[in-house]
Amino acid sequence: MQPGKQLSTKIDATVPTAARMYDHYLGGKDNYAADRAACEELDKVVPSTRALALNNRRFLQRVVRTLTQEHGIRQFLDHGSGLPTQDNVHQIAQRVDPSAHVVYVDNDPMVLVHGRALLEQDERTTVIHADMRETEAIFTHPDTERLIDFSQPVAVLFNSVFHCIPDSGTDGPPAVVRRVAERLAPGSFLVMCQLVSDDPKVRDFVTNFMDQVTQGHWGRVREEKDVAEWFEGMDILDPGLVEVSTWRPDNEVAPRQLTQEWIEFGGVGRLR
Repeated sequence: MQPGKQLSTKIDATVPTAARMYDHYLGGKDNYAADRAACEELDKVVPSTRALALNNRRFLQRVVRTLTQEHGIRQFLDHGSGLPTQDNVHQIAQRVDPSAHVVYVDNDPMVLVHGRALLEQDERTTVIHADMRETEAIFTHPDTERLIDFSQPVAVLFNSVFHCIPDSGTDGPPAVVRRVAERLAPGSFLVMCQLVSDDPKVRDFVTNFMDQVTQGHWGRVREEKDVAEWFEGMDILDPGLVEVSTWRPDNEVAPRQLTQEWIEFGGVGRLR
């Protein structure tokens, strides 16, 4: 993405977005017919997508709870946060410590509208309209500077979002991770997962389908080895890099990802 490129604030109901499709899979109401139709087409090839989305959301909730309860994190920067749903990051963190601060980042104007309406009474939480690749703009945004002290540990979340951006030497996932990590204090955490598949036919279909229906606002389905590269040089919390429904499940009967045409794969890394 070109630095300083202006994001559109217009909501186009005719073009599906990843945020609204995700909202539909989670049972939300902030989506349009185009988003639901795209989900129906996607389900014909990868029918486990709804279960995958639900398990990914539960993973995010467990991660935030773990980082607040066990590691004392009180600051969260959530990239590609999506539309508000039940048990958002700020709600989980603030149940542990009401003083926890959260900055949500998303490039979907609908997220901005709904997020600000939800958070207008919470001075410790905000949502900013930005592309996740614009690290400088995000970190120097007045709301980020107001809420986040980067001299102290921060949890930076890239939860199920990197598949939305293409490979690029300057703006692909590895470059974004490096830029973010350079700005964080030791003891900070990076939470990262994305859609992966061992089946090249699934990778090609989903990548091409989503690129077409979102009119170019997509990256690609990757492989586990791609995700592992993002964590190089970090200490990875147990149980390591895994299919996310198996990351510290709440109990033995917690929902698991049962089908494997594609999975959410990732984990949590701590900066030294």
